[in-house]
Amino acid sequence: MESLSSAIVLAGGSSKRLGVNKELVDILGKPLIQYVLNVVMPLVEETIIVVKTLEQGARIREACKGSFVLAFDESEISSPLVGALAGTRKARGEVSLLLACDTPLLSPDVLSLLLRLGRSYCAVIPKWPNGNIEPLQAAYNTTKTRKAIAEAVEAKELRMYDAIKRLEKVLYVSTDDLRKLDPSLRTFENVNTPEDLTRVVLLLRSKSR
Repeated sequence: MESLSSAIVLAGGSSKRLGVNKELVDILGKPLIQYVLNVVMPLVEETIIVVKTLEQGARIREACKGSFVLAFDESEISSPLVGALAGTRKARGEVSLLLACDTPLLSPDVLSLLLRLGRSYCAVIPKWPNGNIEPLQAAYNTTKTRKAIAEAVEAKELRMYDAIKRLEKVLYVSTDDLRKLDPSLRTFENVNTPEDLTRVVLLLRSKSR
């Protein structure tokens, strides 16, 4: 394993609530996933997009700019955990950021902090005051996490937590602390519904003024 960092962007979800494949939804002239790529690419040495099919991969290659490679999640199981397994199998970095494709307001400062801390832990995961965690905006030791995910999938335990609980050294970073870097915590805004999409478009419009 080279001493570099990777980003794994999951784009293989079904997008049932939005009604269309969300990764290429046009937002102010750019595909949704492009916003994620634009933030993360300068922070890492390689970017991996996990897709389900060759056709989806071809559409992303045509629509998106920047240097990235594709990893294919060919499993019939629909789970972010299985997509993460495909991504970690492709990643060469010591540390990998694991990200969803639908968070267009990612904070580079938050991601940089997670990456930096990730070199000392098996996982570094944001945690809300109510105990909820953000496993799809977190940094992971690639080798150890790949093993933990494979064990969870083999046991038919398909939540991200089922892999995380197999990791020995996990650091939870309070979202209250992350407010110092991203006061409104827009980094966690995602697009699951048409209402989410409308809200994110308004936020991006106001940000660009």
